Amino acid sequence: MAGVLRLVLGDQLSFEMSSLKDCTKSKDKILLAEVREEATYVKHHKKKIVLLFSAMRHFARALKDDGYDVIYRRYDDKDNQGALLDEVKLACSQHRFDKVVVTFPGEYRLLKSMQQWQNQLQLPVEIRDDDRFIATPGQFSEWAEGRKQWRMEYFYREMRKLTGLLMEDGKPIGDKWNYDQDNRKSLPADVAPPKPYTVSPDDITREVIDLVEANFADHMGEAKDFNYAVTRDEALKVLEQFIDQRFSDFGDYQDAMREGNVWLFHSHISFYLNCGLLLPMEVMKAAEQAYFDGRAPLNAVEGFIRQILGWREYVRGFYWHCMPTLQKENYFNHQRKLPDFYWSGHTNMNCMRQCIGDTRRHAYAHHIQRLMVIGNFSLLAGLSVEAVNEWYLLVYADAYEWVEMPNVSGMILFADGGNLASKPYVASGQYINRMSDYCKNCGYAVSKKTGKNACPFNYLYWDFLIKHREKLGNNHRMGLIYKSLDRMSQDTVDAMQEQAEQLLSALDDA
Repeated sequence: MAGVLRLVLGDQLSFEMSSLKDCTKSKDKILLAEVREEATYVKHHKKKIVLLFSAMRHFARALKDDGYDVIYRRYDDKDNQGALLDEVKLACSQHRFDKVVVTFPGEYRLLKSMQQWQNQLQLPVEIRDDDRFIATPGQFSEWAEGRKQWRMEYFYREMRKLTGLLMEDGKPIGDKWNYDQDNRKSLPADVAPPKPYTVSPDDITREVIDLVEANFADHMGEAKDFNYAVTRDEALKVLEQFIDQRFSDFGDYQDAMREGNVWLFHSHISFYLNCGLLLPMEVMKAAEQAYFDGRAPLNAVEGFIRQILGWREYVRGFYWHCMPTLQKENYFNHQRKLPDFYWSGHTNMNCMRQCIGDTRRHAYAHHIQRLMVIGNFSLLAGLSVEAVNEWYLLVYADAYEWVEMPNVSGMILFADGGNLASKPYVASGQYINRMSDYCKNCGYAVSKKTGKNACPFNYLYWDFLIKHREKLGNNHRMGLIYKSLDRMSQDTVDAMQEQAEQLLSALDDA
């Protein structure tokens, strides 16, 4: 009796996946595979690999416990085929199937490969929509067509209307769509964020840790201190702890940074949203209920929902609408190689040292660390778009190309020329000083634009604006900045450009 082979990818670890709907337990088989091709096409952080392999193994066990017939392929199986297609071929050679079913993947390269599988397998291959998302790629494209500008804010409002989240009688609760202006406070020294939820590794996770240390020794980070959730039950506890302990302060301090504390008041659930252990709608409903119950203020709840219903949905639609062109965009023609400190964290710039150090230790940094410190420097220093994309994809445990590339190429590097962001997200050291305590323990003086010990972010910022005035000078959001530049003395401008050139030349020579 022939059945269906249902392939579940490592970021699709949910019983609710479209690939599993209508599954007949008595004759269908579910395939999960840890394969070299996906684990090593970039050198993923060790904790990222532990997270996914352990979560996959736990999910496979949950499927089996629920009566599903599971084919599970471990990375170190002697006959591991090394690639998803080859594992599907092997399963098809060992069993009789009518067709292969898979949910829409999160990477363009994998989708293009899957679209050829039917010919290669000589078997029907059905690629189903990933209905964890609110909007399909086609719906985003319909929204984008004919618009002079694409802006997340307007897409987000459509998503609010569609879902009814934080809506009342067709209007946003509180009569405002967006409370971002209320969410930019620095963190007072006497405010102590709660400790994050951690999980002691079980036998499955410890086995994966040993596997990763043995097979991925040259990848970034450490695996032995891994303590993240790897099951749905534990991921739900992470969400519950966030709502109970952090949510009320999340809005106020979501952009703040503090030395030695990467977790702050953030939810830490992007790991679990992006691999399927948590579902976006259930998370947003839980957040909305916290507002109705009086457990979190509106600015926190709206800001949190906007990150999921706004940015997460928007960048996913943007990715599929703009690929494959997006991966080749380089508006400023930046080509500089990544400095060594992107891997080691060894730099006198304390903000970069802190954010890269957090990334190395945790395979995590929050969005302002990624955007306004590491990303800010990447753009100001003219680093290679391709190299920066690869770095962000491999170092963060929540990074998959559909979410990483729009954020990096579009938002961080402005490599698409403004399709995603209305202006480059660049700033001087003063912004970092305002939103963090990093500058207090830095080898540079944030108050100085030039001279000995001047903050590199200061002179790199103005040098960037000078170099790219032809492309940015007419941007209406940058008019005041260029007026400030025009008021500076020529001696100051010359000194900033000279110091910038010295630093950039030193990066080239390193």
